[in-house]
This record gives sequence, structure tokens and C-alpha cells, in this order.
Amino acid sequence: MQADTVLKDAWSRIPTLGTAETAFERFTGKRMERILATVVAIGSAILGTQAMFAAVGSMSSGTSSVRIVLLVVVYVSLVAMLVGCVIGRGVRLVAGTFAVVYPVALAIWPFTVDASDERATNQPWIFFLVNVGVVAAMLAFPVRVQMIWAVGVPFVYGYVRLVEGEFTGSFWTRTAFDVSFTLILGVVILSLGWMFRSVAAGVDDARGRAVASYASAAAAAAAEEERVAMAALMHDSVLAALIAAERADTDRARDLAVAMAREALTRLANTEAAVAQEGSDEPVGTAQIVIELRRALSELGADAIVEERGGSGLIPGRAARALVLAARQAVGNAVAHAHGRGLHLIVEGHGDDGLTVTIMDTGNGFDMDAIGEDRLGIRASIIARMAGVAGTATIESDGDGTTVVLGWMRE
Repeated sequence: MQADTVLKDAWSRIPTLGTAETAFERFTGKRMERILATVVAIGSAILGTQAMFAAVGSMSSGTSSVRIVLLVVVYVSLVAMLVGCVIGRGVRLVAGTFAVVYPVALAIWPFTVDASDERATNQPWIFFLVNVGVVAAMLAFPVRVQMIWAVGVPFVYGYVRLVEGEFTGSFWTRTAFDVSFTLILGVVILSLGWMFRSVAAGVDDARGRAVASYASAAAAAAAEEERVAMAALMHDSVLAALIAAERADTDRARDLAVAMAREALTRLANTEAAVAQEGSDEPVGTAQIVIELRRALSELGADAIVEERGGSGLIPGRAARALVLAARQAVGNAVAHAHGRGLHLIVEGHGDDGLTVTIMDTGNGFDMDAIGEDRLGIRASIIARMAGVAGTATIESDGDGTTVVLGWMRE
């Protein structure tokens, strides 16, 4: 009873999806990085487009080849950063590349401008990307390096601007204003990014502690349940068989003792299955199963599509738990061995008649026959668990991926 109380207390500390008081369930570090990358991509695309129009407008037949090369190099790295931010892959690499390429190009810029060209006094296209260089550093570098970029890039811009204006008095005032504005904006952007990342890290840490607490309590509860089950089994079955064997003085009594011993050994071998079937059999709805699957994905750090089909209904609690635990094992396998590639869950309800859960990935697959007998992840945690509640589990795997179909239908 004490272990059950600890388990419930630990479970209550884990955030539940969809509740008002846990609105930050999806506010994870990984998701925050995705949000920051998306926001940076939108802002950089707008400033990049503005700079491109300025570059095209400043082009002429006498434009030096060096300036054209700078334009190509800067925009190739900028487009690579935008693509990386949008697809969510290699963000640090492409953002770091632009964060380095841009200041270098900015420093070279004065040496590419003809002093006799009147357009040198106008705002060149490369100046529109100063803050893009700063936010690129935010995505790619540690906080200390980000601050160096936030201060250094605006001062490089100011120096280049003064060189273009030949350090005349009118340029000093204008440049000081531009540098101050760019510096303040860069620091504000980095501060917001740091703040959001800190909050997300705090949420991740709190969730990690809650999950660890629940795992510890669950292990203690499982150990206590198994101890009680084993004690009852030893008292009711094994001990009874031993007493019967000791008192057997006829062939019939000995045959009965042998049968009792055989039954006791069979029950002893199936103790784990018997314990797994214990617990409340209160009906569970399809919606609750979907919530638990989403929770499992969140705890495992997996990004996946969870698709709901069919009608909602109620199935026995033991069957629902077996479906969720078996699906969790399948998801864990997909994350560990397929790195979560193409992970897709389909929950198909059949009303009160049953439920089917399909877990698919696009990994390299595996050979079921090549799995050792001591590997229980599939045999015990998926196939045997579903068989224990009169359910089904089919696994198909090849070079294109793995599909696990879990089902329970009311007889």
C-alpha cells in the first residue's frame, strides 16, 4: 500500500498534456531551438530580400568582380542558413558559417569600393545584414561568443562605414547612431534567446526529475508487488506441494503431489506475467491512450506524428496498459536503432470492440531471426505483453523500415 501511494504521488508530479496548469508541456529545449531557428529564418529572409534589392539596384557595368564574389559568397551562406533553419537540420553548422563569413566580407568591403563612386555614400546592401550576423551567432555559438559577436559586428560595421565616408564629420554622427541602435538591438535579441532557452532548460530539468521520481517509485512498487505475489505463491502452491509430497504414502498421493509440484513450478515460471496482469481493470478511453502515447514520445525525446482514426470507445484497463507499454517499447526501439527517422503512430479505434496501435519508422530495419534469445525488448516487452492480455503483436521489418502493429479486440 505504501509503494502504491508513493507511485501515485510520483505520477502526479509528471505534467499531463492538455491541462491548463501544464501549458508548458511542449516548452522543451529541443522545441525552443526549433522556434528560435524558425523566427531567425523569417527575419533573415526579410532582411536578406531587402539587401538583395539594394544590391541589384547598385549594380552597374563597372561593378568590380570582387564585390560580385562577396555578394555570391554572402548570399550562398545566407541561403544555406535559411534552408537549415526551415528544415531543422545542421542549424549550428550553417548558422556558424554565415556568422563567420559575414564579418569577414564586411571587413573586406571598403577595399572593394571605388572612392570616386558616388554611390559609396549610400547605404550598401551588405549593411542590411548586420543583425542577421548577430542572430546567426545566437544559433551557433555559446553565450560568451554570442556577446562578442553582438558587440564586435556593430563596431566592425561602424569602422567600415567611417572608412567609406573618409572619416568626415557628418559620417561620425550618423555612424554612431547606427552602431548604437545595432548594438542595442543585438543585445536585446541575444538576451531574449538566452531567457527562452533558460526557461526551456528549466522545464526539461523539472520533467527529467519527475520522470526519474516516477521511475524509481514504479520500480519500488513493482518490486513490492512481486514480493507479495511470490510470498503468496510460495505459501499457497510450493509449500502445499512440499507438504503433500512429505505426507504421500500411496501411489495416488504421490501422483497428486507430483501434479501439485508441476503446477507450482508452472505458476512460479509465470509469476512475472501474473504480476503484470494485476491492477485495476477500469475501462480506459481511446483519448487517454493517445495522451499516454504522446507523453511517452515526450519522455523519450522523439518527434513523431500521432494520427487518430476511427471512433472512440472504452477497453479494459489491463489491455490499455499493455498497449501503451508495448507501444512505448516499440517507440524506444525506433529511437535507439532508427534514430526516430520517419516515426509515425496511428491509433485506430473500433468503438468498444477494440483498438489498434501502429508504430512505423523508416530506419534500416532488422532481422527478427538474428535477435538473441536473451534480448527481451521485443519478445517480452511487446509480443509476450500483448499475448498476456489476449492481444496481438505483429512486426514487419526490412531495409525500408519497421512496422509494429499492436491490437486488442473484445471477444
